[in-house]
Amino acid sequence: MRTRHVNLLITLVAVVLFSFSCFCISRMTQTSNQLTNCRNHISEFKQSILRLKNKTERNRQELLNAFKEMKLDISEKEHDAKNAVEKKVNASDTNETVSDAFEVLKFFFPHLRKVDRIYPDVIMGREKTGVTFALGIPTVNRGNYSYLKQTLTSILSRMTLPEEKDSVVIVSIADSNENYVKSVVDMITKKFKRQVTSGSLEVISIPAYFYPNISHAAGSTDDSEKLESWRIKQVLDFCFLMLYAQPKAMYYLQLEDDIIANKMYLTKITDFVHTITSNNWLYIEFSVLGFIGKLFKSEDLTDFVRFFLMFYKNKPVDLLLGDIFLVKMCTPGEALEKCIERNKHIRIRYRPSLFQHVGIQSSYPGREQYFKDIYY
Repeated sequence: MRTRHVNLLITLVAVVLFSFSCFCISRMTQTSNQLTNCRNHISEFKQSILRLKNKTERNRQELLNAFKEMKLDISEKEHDAKNAVEKKVNASDTNETVSDAFEVLKFFFPHLRKVDRIYPDVIMGREKTGVTFALGIPTVNRGNYSYLKQTLTSILSRMTLPEEKDSVVIVSIADSNENYVKSVVDMITKKFKRQVTSGSLEVISIPAYFYPNISHAAGSTDDSEKLESWRIKQVLDFCFLMLYAQPKAMYYLQLEDDIIANKMYLTKITDFVHTITSNNWLYIEFSVLGFIGKLFKSEDLTDFVRFFLMFYKNKPVDLLLGDIFLVKMCTPGEALEKCIERNKHIRIRYRPSLFQHVGIQSSYPGREQYFKDIYY
């Protein structure tokens, strides 16, 4: 009986061991399969990482190549602009249309008839044409004072990008001092590089040979003669700038180098011009001060310049601007009051003024001025 129990126990133990062995073998097989799957996943993950790394490297190379191309393009543009600063424009290089605009000067100044082609000494920019607005800013050396950077910052920052593309701002250096010319060019190149590169900002220098012999007044000790010389030169500076700008745009806006502009000034000018139903106007005043903020149709500029050159020795340019109306618009024997009333539809004033005079140190040496536009 005892032997039977022992055999039964041994059989039970054998069954248990066999079952446990089967269970262990099954678990080991599952674990092996899991390990195999895990290795496969790891291998696939490594391959994915490798593909991603290769793709990232390709993208990095493409970006580097794109940045190199952009850098090269910017360098070429800066190189072109820098070369333009140093360039002396001669007759064979200049644009025929722009160049011919100066031919009218030879009628008034015999000394210019010996000059083959009249053109600015220095040009910085891309000689942009075919735009709606050309904005002219003459500048001269005021000694230790300068308002030009403030003026350009105000004028350019208050344009929209579409307005900037459809405009060209022309700074005309009316001074033969080479150090001053270089200082203006350096300042504009540094502070307004984007506008110069895009062609929205140009700098020209009026050649010294342009001016007739007025040096006797400039060298005089008589203050009245010095003032007369200064006024004569100022009229001539405006004339040269207007002739240069005339072929570039549909409208010409005369500014000065010591002013600031109202917000959205060019948008307001555009909208106002579009509201004028008649095309019979000669100019529009966007400031009541002097020659600031006067808008002309470019097609009329040559006529204005001719009139200014006939009387440049007699009156300042802003007074000549008023005289041209009396000559062109008033009929003989007509009452002056009637003529002036009719001219309100031709000599148009916009309110409020869009430009304010901020300079205190005058371009006339040693003179201070505090003129302000009360309608600004």
